Amino acid sequence: MESEKSRNGVNHFENIACPFCGIACDDLEIGPSGSGGLKVLKNGCARSVAGFERPLVEPSPEVDGKSVSLEEAVATAAKLIRESRLPIFSGLGTGVEGVRAVMALAEAGGGVVDHALSTASYRNTRILQSSGWLTTSLTEARNRADLFIIAGSDVHTSNPRFFERIVCNEASMFSDNPPKRTVVFLGEGLDQSAAKGPRVGEVVTIPCKTDRVGEILDTMRAMQKGAIITDETIGGVPRATVEDLFARFKAATYSVVVWNPACFDFAGGDLTVQAICEFIKEANLTTRSAGLSLGGNEGAPSAVSVCAWQSGYPLRVSYANGKPEYDPELYDADRMLAAKESDLLVWLASIGDDLVPPETDVTTIVLGTPGLKLSRKPKVFIPIGTPGVDHAGRMIRVDNVVSLPLRKLRQSKLPSAMDVLASIQAAL
Repeated sequence: MESEKSRNGVNHFENIACPFCGIACDDLEIGPSGSGGLKVLKNGCARSVAGFERPLVEPSPEVDGKSVSLEEAVATAAKLIRESRLPIFSGLGTGVEGVRAVMALAEAGGGVVDHALSTASYRNTRILQSSGWLTTSLTEARNRADLFIIAGSDVHTSNPRFFERIVCNEASMFSDNPPKRTVVFLGEGLDQSAAKGPRVGEVVTIPCKTDRVGEILDTMRAMQKGAIITDETIGGVPRATVEDLFARFKAATYSVVVWNPACFDFAGGDLTVQAICEFIKEANLTTRSAGLSLGGNEGAPSAVSVCAWQSGYPLRVSYANGKPEYDPELYDADRMLAAKESDLLVWLASIGDDLVPPETDVTTIVLGTPGLKLSRKPKVFIPIGTPGVDHAGRMIRVDNVVSLPLRKLRQSKLPSAMDVLASIQAAL
């Protein structure tokens, strides 16, 4: 649980959850750094340092590039939504409370809801919907797994502390002397630098192309069923290498296959997720194995979860007809903007500075961090605070198991996304 204490006469915070990565590490120490800024004192990574240590800037809202009051910006945004034929609410880089407010505003305004990163998350969703999967939690993987297979995904880039927190931890809840682990990197060019320490017994590299990872998993699935494989190479690697990986898998007491769907950005990328999930499901007839999907940055798990419990559907939902209608192809925000099927984009980016709207001629309202790297001025820009920095909130972790509390760490005049969105809805 987060706590606040005095160190050398200056208040600082312990056990703080980080909103800047889907893992939401909750062991950070944060202190002040002059002029309203913050300093990561302990357990930070490059992503958390960049986020927490952003300078505190409190600009005025803008309409047509001119500074206005918050009330005027809210009124203009409400007018645009009220007059819109079909608004799109996207970006959705926020926590639970922000997404709840987006859903309410979309329902009131008759719009479409979709997260900026949903193309990647739908590689998972399609498989979960069509054939199901067997996944684990970060905590279960941390404490039980003796074999990690990193499948075609550079997870150290997307989730910098995954290896430190989950794979290389020395302690275990269930053993005073936990066994060493094997880490297999299945893919080309994956960052292996963090897979080290006394808990890691062996690191194995299988440099296959990312779009051929599925072939190897499908072949191992056939091996599980007793098929005789005669091809000299499988997925571009020697058959003996795949046979060795399968032998390691069979010998493990608890294996975890890890992937990030954003890394499968090629035609049929969701079929790679399917290959992983089908292999895991069938393996559990004789052994213990589970999947673990990572990524989940910019509040994506919160958006999927809140949309599901509010509407019954996991994003790509339209309220144009006064009730939630789900179509993962029709209500893809990127496709709709490219086809000019909408006349208004409402973009929410309260976490990172890089979650910017796509290039479009559609009138745009942006609720974003003051440092958001916009390529051009939107019709309306309302600067908002970051959950877990400028105001309190909650965020769903990437394994979809827990909702972590986010604490207000500094005095800021920046309003929360929830408050601004509620004000816009009230002005409709």
